[in-house]
Amino acid sequence: MSGHDAPLSERLASWLEDLDLTGQLTAAGLPTFVRDAPDGLAVWTDPLTGSPLAADQLEQLDRLLREEGTEPEHAVPVALVLMARQARLREELLASPWLGYEALAQVRGASVNATRFAVHKAAGEHRLLVVATELRTVVPAFQLDATGQSRPDLAGVLAPLLAAGMDPWRAWAWLTQPAALLGGLVPEQAVLDAEDAALVRHAAVRLAERVTARP
Repeated sequence: MSGHDAPLSERLASWLEDLDLTGQLTAAGLPTFVRDAPDGLAVWTDPLTGSPLAADQLEQLDRLLREEGTEPEHAVPVALVLMARQARLREELLASPWLGYEALAQVRGASVNATRFAVHKAAGEHRLLVVATELRTVVPAFQLDATGQSRPDLAGVLAPLLAAGMDPWRAWAWLTQPAALLGGLVPEQAVLDAEDAALVRHAAVRLAERVTARP
């Protein structure tokens, strides 16, 4: 059986497998599939009922995933691609140094309860970037000095971003990766240079304005 002659359930599954996007279906609340032994064909399941997808449901899913672009046969499920990219970025960020309450308490020489209170107070005052993961709350280490306190040089950079309600993951990424607004400089590093510090703060304000301008 050629790919063109395969049933829609199989064509759809193979397409997503080729794009390495099957892992994003559950996160998107979409139907998922498994390869049913012994023939290995894809069996799709409705996430709400747990029942196999009907033919019309498969067709609806196919249209939904291919609605971006003018050529459905060559379309890419943009939403799933963006979700996969975001998931990879979060994995990269979590692979960089960060501290939980316990580890930060040890660095500061304080109790865990006192550290938790101080972290939430600083976050509420837009002085500290705090990121909630599925398992715990983490404090990215780039913004801390050797004693576990907030870096003073980042105050004018963090404040506008956090006050604007910028997504913490996006803020973490922008601060620690080359930024287009800075000609490829990494904000948290560039702010250490007296000649670049004002530019970094200005870029943070501009980015914050973009965040608040969004509906």
